[in-house]
Amino acid sequence: HMNEQLNETLMSWVQTLNNPLWDFLVVFLVAVGIFFTLATRGVQFRLFAQSIKTMKSSRQAGYDAHGITPFQAFVTGLASRVGVGNVAGVAIAIAIGGPGAVFWMWVTALLGMSSAFIESSLAQLFKVRDHKNGHFRGGPAYYIEAALHSRGLAVVFCIAMILTYAFGFNMLASYNLQSTFSGQPFYNAEITPWIIGGILALVTGWCLLGGGNRIVKVTST
Repeated sequence: HMNEQLNETLMSWVQTLNNPLWDFLVVFLVAVGIFFTLATRGVQFRLFAQSIKTMKSSRQAGYDAHGITPFQAFVTGLASRVGVGNVAGVAIAIAIGGPGAVFWMWVTALLGMSSAFIESSLAQLFKVRDHKNGHFRGGPAYYIEAALHSRGLAVVFCIAMILTYAFGFNMLASYNLQSTFSGQPFYNAEITPWIIGGILALVTGWCLLGGGNRIVKVTST
């Protein structure tokens, strides 16, 4: 009974925060996508062919010895973007909104490509070299601190990302992955999730302990 009350309390907190954010973020992200599309003169359309050509190219003369190939950069970025929302979310959207939902998902995706381009460009502009191993470090936290001169906001972003990926994306993704085995004859609700979770933890830990290079190698494979 206490667990049910706790779940209901947590759900009400989440809904209280989620509902206004959801209404605001959908409009805000589309507006930002339109702004960046105009500001970059439609970079997602103008340079689309070039991006495909660059992505397919391998390491060539001129690439930093400590860097990664365009394809490795592509699959690493893809790994962080394709998740539960792209699979289950699309199915739910079509089930609720009908075929028209596909059209609007394409529209928002096309607009969002310009936002992704800006984010990636900022990450490149404000990245820093790790002098211990010669590799680069960068991302939103770095350009928030460097461009906005706000270390506090960068720290808040990092904490939010840790909480999001630990308890949002990764936990949900691992739950959905193990639940796909529930229809198999060997599935035991009390044991199998622990086994699958343990395997995932070991593989993920092995990737993380190997640093960025190992993550890139795994995703590109």
